[in-house]
Amino acid sequence: MSSNLIVTSSPHIHGRKTTKSIMLDVVIALVPAAVMAAILFGWGALIRVFIGILGCVLFECLWCLIMKKPDTTGDLSAVVTGILLTFNVPSSLPVWQLLVGCLVAVILVKQLFGGIGYNFLNPALAARVFMGLSFPETMTAHTFPSTAPDSMSTATPLLQLDALSKATPAAAKLVDKYADLWTLFIGNHGGVLGETCAAALIIGFIYLLVRGVINPIIPLSYIGSAYLLHLAFGAVAPLNAILSGGLMLGAIFMASDYTTSPYSNLGKLIFGLGCGLLTVLIRTYSSTSEGVTYAILIMNLIVPYINDLTRRKPYGGAAK
Repeated sequence: MSSNLIVTSSPHIHGRKTTKSIMLDVVIALVPAAVMAAILFGWGALIRVFIGILGCVLFECLWCLIMKKPDTTGDLSAVVTGILLTFNVPSSLPVWQLLVGCLVAVILVKQLFGGIGYNFLNPALAARVFMGLSFPETMTAHTFPSTAPDSMSTATPLLQLDALSKATPAAAKLVDKYADLWTLFIGNHGGVLGETCAAALIIGFIYLLVRGVINPIIPLSYIGSAYLLHLAFGAVAPLNAILSGGLMLGAIFMASDYTTSPYSNLGKLIFGLGCGLLTVLIRTYSSTSEGVTYAILIMNLIVPYINDLTRRKPYGGAAK
């Protein structure tokens, strides 16, 4: 006689949240940014979001089928990966290149390391780096379509800020004229699909906080440290720098990823501060104007060490 009862040590804590419910909340939180992408960049943006979702889900389904593993597409993690990956590409990106990114994110970064919960890098960001190296012409900031009517491709505000601040100290004082805060807040400028509208990202952030899906430590420490460091360096107006580029998108939706971020609150704080520091250093001293992707991926790599250093002693554990 077989028994389905599993005996484990106490305590037995049951929660209502499942992987699927958490991922569904993330999808809902990303909807405002997707809607704004369609408004700002046209229906092609929304079509690419659906293609990104479909590509990631199909690749995960094929992997499970080929490897004879249970189908995991129902947990919606592939859907989240597809949306985040598409949010990191310009609206003019060829569809076949987006599908290559889906393949890299799902197969190379996620499934080859054991699937959800085992990947040590954020799949969407790792795929973005791969696509940037493989397709520099279509992934570069110089070719991002502008949201203004009857206009050609334009540099993003972050690229303009970077070029201006590195020109002369006097020119740096003109930064505010190149990046109006309201324009940055509503997203009426060039950029990748999901990063332009800060207002939509903040709405998603508030939803995730209300639902208890994410801990605010990483996003707030990331954004706060980046703000203070931009203020200290003084080359670029700090609020403009926060609202430009992928900092808001990365801090809220990718740095806070459960699998690739630390467990403890202290670890989360260290992780967020590290992301902020690396982002500003890369933006300020490297040849690239953006540093969010590389900052988060570098911090992903040292998460195991952060977990070791910040591991709490079990209650009742023996003293050293």
